[in-house]
Amino acid sequence: MALSEITRSVRLLIGQIQRCRPIAATHQTSRCLSQAATQPEPVADENEAVSTTFVNRNPRNLEQMALAVKDRGWKTTWPRRQFYHRLEFSRSQHHVTAQVFSCTSPVPVLSCSTKEWAVKKELASTNCVAACQAVGEVLAHRCHQAGITRMVYWEIPWIYRSDAIQSFRTAMKQGGIILSEPRRKYTRT
Repeated sequence: MALSEITRSVRLLIGQIQRCRPIAATHQTSRCLSQAATQPEPVADENEAVSTTFVNRNPRNLEQMALAVKDRGWKTTWPRRQFYHRLEFSRSQHHVTAQVFSCTSPVPVLSCSTKEWAVKKELASTNCVAACQAVGEVLAHRCHQAGITRMVYWEIPWIYRSDAIQSFRTAMKQGGIILSEPRRKYTRT
């Protein structure tokens, strides 16, 4: 039985070889049984095409490189509007509040206050120097989470000297926030 299967397969092989014998007109080779697979032509995909122009859709990148436009506003307005992000710190008789504003929006981007229960429950008093330091630490952490590492902080000189303001500033700086922005770089267009 095994011999008959071998002879059958040999006969099939011989039949295929006889069909592949070279014909004088076409000059075919005897290797008709094994042929290399054809290589498909590479197709350019639309998603992989490289554009000649690049449009940056993330304005924060331009801010971090100091290339974004800063709104100058009027020279007589205070506080000035020439910033990307501005830090505003305020103290009342009962609470301490710090807010970060963007140049494009009057609504604060980030804020922290001793009115928040999570901050208030850790403090003995909500308007002391320790409260200012705690608000600075929490706001610095929130700024890092939002990706804001540089902002402008302007304060009135006679208020700036108080211990509460100084502890807030040092807490922000120790949290990794730089309280000044780079000068805008002007490029040729």
